[in-house]
Formats: sequence, C-alpha cells, structure tokens
Amino acid sequence: MRRMTLDDRLAPYLADTPRQSRLLATTAPASSLGAVERLVGPTIKGLARRVDGWIGGAVSVRRRLARAGAPMTLEEFRVQQVLFGACGLGIGLLLSLLVALRGAHRSPVALLVLAGVFAVFGVMVRDNLLSRAVRRREARMVAEFPTIAEMLALAVGAGESPVSALERVSRIANGELPMELRQALAESRAGATLVSALEALATRTALPAVIRFVDGMAVAVERGTPLADVLRAQAADAREEGRRALLEAGGRKEIAMLVPVVFFVLPVTVVFALFPGFYGLHLAVT
Repeated sequence: MRRMTLDDRLAPYLADTPRQSRLLATTAPASSLGAVERLVGPTIKGLARRVDGWIGGAVSVRRRLARAGAPMTLEEFRVQQVLFGACGLGIGLLLSLLVALRGAHRSPVALLVLAGVFAVFGVMVRDNLLSRAVRRREARMVAEFPTIAEMLALAVGAGESPVSALERVSRIANGELPMELRQALAESRAGATLVSALEALATRTALPAVIRFVDGMAVAVERGTPLADVLRAQAADAREEGRRALLEAGGRKEIAMLVPVVFFVLPVTVVFALFPGFYGLHLAVT
C-alpha cells in the first residue's frame, strides 16, 4: 500500500470533480514537434542568451512587452529574434548561392557578409514588430479612453463608488484599456491597494491621458472627492487631443499628396496643354 500524502487527503475536498485513477489514465504519445523542441530548444535558448548579451536593452524590451500586452517573457522574445535571424540568414545564403551560380560575384567573403547582413536584418525586424505592436495598442487605448471615462462618469454620477464603477465598466466593456483595468482590479483583490494597482497600470501604459486618469482616481479613492466632473473633463480633453491629432495627420498627408501631383499629374497636364500648340507650329513650319 502506498502511503497517503497531504495532497491525497485534501484533494477530495478541494477538487471540483473526482480525480481519475492513475491506473486508468492514458498518456498521450509524444509528438515529433515536442521531440524536435527538446533537441533544438537548448541550442536556440543558448543563442537567445548570446543575442541578449550582444544587443542588450533588456529593460527596454521588458517595458515594451508590458506595453504591448504580449504574453511572453524576455527569453521567449529573444528566441523569436533568433528564429527571425535564422530565417534572414537562410534568405541571405540563398541569395548568395544564386549570385555565386550566376558568376556575378566570386568573393566568398562578400557573400558571407551579405548573409550576415540579412541575419542581423531579421533580428531587427522582430524588434521593429514589437515597437509597432506597442504603437498600435497605445493608439487603441487612446481611442478607447474617452468612452471608458464617460462610462465611469455615468456610473459614479449614478451613485456608485469608484471601485464599483471600475468593476462594472471593466466587466461590460471590451478592449485594451478595460483589460488593463481588469488586471489592476485583480491585483487589488490579490492584496495590493487599488491606488498602487492603478499606478502600476499608469507605469505599464505610459500614456499621458491614462496617467491623468489614474491621478484623478487615486485622489477620489483616497480623499473621497467628486469624480464624475473630472472624468467628463478628461474625456473631453482626450477627444480634443484626438481631433488635433487627426488634423495634424491630415496636414502631413496633404503635404505627402503634393508629391504625385507635382511630379506626375502636373507634367502630364502641361504636356496635354502645350502639345497641340507645338504640333500646330510643326505643321505651319512644314
């Protein structure tokens, strides 16, 4: 007879469903991908640690991963960079092989340098994709903020406390900002104070509108000051800032639209305007 442990004694009282006997349990066969991962995984992780030592910036990468909401660690991101670099190296070697077969360049050093450049380019592409993910997520949060602030103002104006309003809005709303609010509420339920959880949210997002919102919520929670008017004012400011950003983007696009007009449309218009006159003069001379 096997000696019963404390886990075995407590399991019937804690588990939702009865545990299955280990004699009846079936083990799934290991997949070939799992075997390949066990074989190649240590090598890739070692390369990832070397890439982290060469590139550096671990603090910046962790901050951007948190701002992008990516469910991965620094090591997993470095592994992805190694894979992107391997893809770039493969493309560079393929191009070098094609160049060597055509006989356009016979220097092996230059071909290896080309492959190395493609490998570095693959590593930097993954870093650029992370930065783009951060910008897209922050843009979505800025667009969601006025609506979330107005919903909180309505809930607080109806008589709910700030904490209850946060719980209600985070429960019924969808998006990046409600997800961050749910994470802050989960941290507060885990033992942290709501103010510290909201400050951690502001640190993760690093958006001016969210920082002002967190400051207002912290003052309302700690001192019991009216919050509805503050939230409405912040929502109005966020909408005005979004309108200014749209006007600035429209101005930049207007300048960019001058390039095809000046270099393509205008020359064609001039040709169509002057060609009949030149053709008439040619006929008159002949």
